[in-house]
Amino acid sequence: MQVRDLHLTLQSSAGAVNILQGLDLDIETGAAVGIIGPSGSGKTSLLMVLAGLERATSGSVRVAGHELTTMSEDALARLRRAAIGIVFQAFHLIPTMTALENVAIPLELAGDATAFDRAEMALRSVGLGRRLTHLPGQLSGGEQQRVALARAFAPTPRLLLADEPTGNLDQTTGEAVMNLLFALKEQHGSTLMLITHDPDLASRCTRITRLADGRVVA
Repeated sequence: MQVRDLHLTLQSSAGAVNILQGLDLDIETGAAVGIIGPSGSGKTSLLMVLAGLERATSGSVRVAGHELTTMSEDALARLRRAAIGIVFQAFHLIPTMTALENVAIPLELAGDATAFDRAEMALRSVGLGRRLTHLPGQLSGGEQQRVALARAFAPTPRLLLADEPTGNLDQTTGEAVMNLLFALKEQHGSTLMLITHDPDLASRCTRITRLADGRVVA
């Protein structure tokens, strides 16, 4: 993954706000990179751009061999389904669908005829083989985040983006979820970008990148 001179400017009621300001970043395939920095430094905005969920104002963003800045919205959606997994602090599960259905949805949208088989395998890999038919409201916070992990890893993504994935969990549950996340990352050979405020969690990565004022500073 390669980012060059990345700028992101958003409009607000007070005028233009420069979120990312000439950011450069290189991440090797298979690396685990911890992204740290104070609130407002641009961490989540960077993740949104790398996921193709936010359009860069200018610069170059290459993910999984694709230049995101020139892709259509449909092409970006296809790339996310095929190559990018995302785990947020909030679990973002569909409350009226079972764990199995939540994991199978992106696979179905990608046209995978084996979506439900792969979804079940992914859920079993995170220890939820007995929770396949449970709705999110019937699961604990840790179980919901494991469903989110299963959904992110089911398509075997080349890039996994995780934004404070333990922010809504207690310490013990958070540690268990992160152990699982790193194990799945190694199993699938994915590149990991982990946004966190926790220095101990960041230290588990092979590299730490610090942002401040929309730039890489260390």
